[in-house]
Amino acid sequence: MTQDTALDMKDVELNEIDPEKQPMAAGADDLPIGGEKNGVVKVKLEDEDDNGPLAQKFTGLSKEELLKVAGTPGWVRVRWALLILFWLGWLGMLAGAVVIIVQAPRCRPLPVMEWWNKGPLYQLGDPETFQDSNNDGVGDIAGIQQRLDYLGSLKVKGLVIGPLHNTIANSVSETNLKEIDSKYGTIEDFKKLLEAARKKSIQIVLDLTPNYRGSSVWFNSSTMSTNSDFVNQIKEAMNFWLDFGVGGIYFNEIENIDNPMEVLEELRNITSSHSSDGKARVLLASAIDPHGDNVLKILNDTETGMLTARYLIHKDNSSEASLGERIKQYQQVESEQDQIFWAVRPQLGHMASVVNEKLLRVYQLLLFTLRGTPFTLYGDEIGLKDLPGQPAASSPYMQWDDSKNYGFSEQSPARVSNVNNNITFKAQENDKDSFLSVYKRLSELRGKERSLLHGDFTLLLQIDKLLAYERSWDQNERFVSVLNFDPDQEISVTIVHKNLPEQCTVVLSSNSERKEGSSISLKNLKLVPGEALLLKYPYSS
Repeated sequence: MTQDTALDMKDVELNEIDPEKQPMAAGADDLPIGGEKNGVVKVKLEDEDDNGPLAQKFTGLSKEELLKVAGTPGWVRVRWALLILFWLGWLGMLAGAVVIIVQAPRCRPLPVMEWWNKGPLYQLGDPETFQDSNNDGVGDIAGIQQRLDYLGSLKVKGLVIGPLHNTIANSVSETNLKEIDSKYGTIEDFKKLLEAARKKSIQIVLDLTPNYRGSSVWFNSSTMSTNSDFVNQIKEAMNFWLDFGVGGIYFNEIENIDNPMEVLEELRNITSSHSSDGKARVLLASAIDPHGDNVLKILNDTETGMLTARYLIHKDNSSEASLGERIKQYQQVESEQDQIFWAVRPQLGHMASVVNEKLLRVYQLLLFTLRGTPFTLYGDEIGLKDLPGQPAASSPYMQWDDSKNYGFSEQSPARVSNVNNNITFKAQENDKDSFLSVYKRLSELRGKERSLLHGDFTLLLQIDKLLAYERSWDQNERFVSVLNFDPDQEISVTIVHKNLPEQCTVVLSSNSERKEGSSISLKNLKLVPGEALLLKYPYSS
């Protein structure tokens, strides 16, 4: 048969193909050589080019040819070289990873954080002034529940409520710490409030200061040491309310307790014993005179699970310089984050009534950036002021909006005053520069930034009318608070400290000329009168 005849053939019948001669490379869709279809093996041949010889298709090496080449000394050496390079590379990467791990800075172990360490506590005090739910002109427990969405927006972690219990002024026998005064509502109302607050991750702290309507809140200095039944009443009441589900107990004016160290230790043991189920309970204690010998010892010896008060303002304040000195002393003494809470002043009262209006934001920034738990009174977040008159009748009604009685009640309340005209939650809600907006921003930062949450305190600068300090934690962003306490004069300072950069970023400022996110130099820094300035800078090794 001639070659031309062979090329014109489209199919060739093959009776037998030696399996050893089959090519090792074949297309996925090709019919394997040696495969049969109806007893016939078909092989398709390439057509010859118009102008050239038959195209030759490379089918790879056969099994015999491949084995023959693979066994040559050259290929053996190449395989060994590649194997050795692979293992050397792997060992090199392992050694590099070990070096990185060894030389990397260690992450600082996080401290134990309970709920009262993670955000501000909000003191309602007497519910009579917060929200009326049944239009009788008196605020009540159900009214507090109606406003939980608002309280949640403030990022508060606890509400300090009360005292609520039944009592007749100056009468131990007529004081029942386990019963709620009917004007505030029922125990069922209180249960509903606890459940609703818990869903919003807000704990209720109950004020059990016994003689809150009397001349001395602890009756007299010897009551608790001479009347063992009364001491037992307090312990029983604590157990009752902690079992009921409150997150903590609060006592005021602890300096008037006889043997306060001994008594408070017993009471703290009760809150601690109710923390064993994984739900932490806290004991809060405050004093009108925080400088008495007994109180100072309590403050310095505070144990875990008990918060004692520190104040920004008290009777010994001769100037803001003394505040800076006290802050310095407090922060140096305290070694544990969960031992203190910061309040504006010892006696119940609103910040706007005791602080120069131009310095309100300075004190607001202090509360949220010092080391310790912020403790604010209802209405402080909008700049509410006390009413004129005696302390017992000076608490203003909370002002929500511009409706009748500012949204507190449809019924005319007993106490009225124009001292807080147009100061409402609604008016400040959507104003990013309002006192309320700053409160929310600081509360949010305090809860999410590790340096502000549980960071170290470093005093950077303290002069007569200016205070600057840093909060830092491990490798997180650091924050610097710079506060001008002079409401009338501009202050120029240069802040220099180890690891502190010359440039920082503005987080917020009471000076509207400073824009959030802008860069600012700490050299010849000028603060306008009463300026509160919060800065940040990144960690650098």
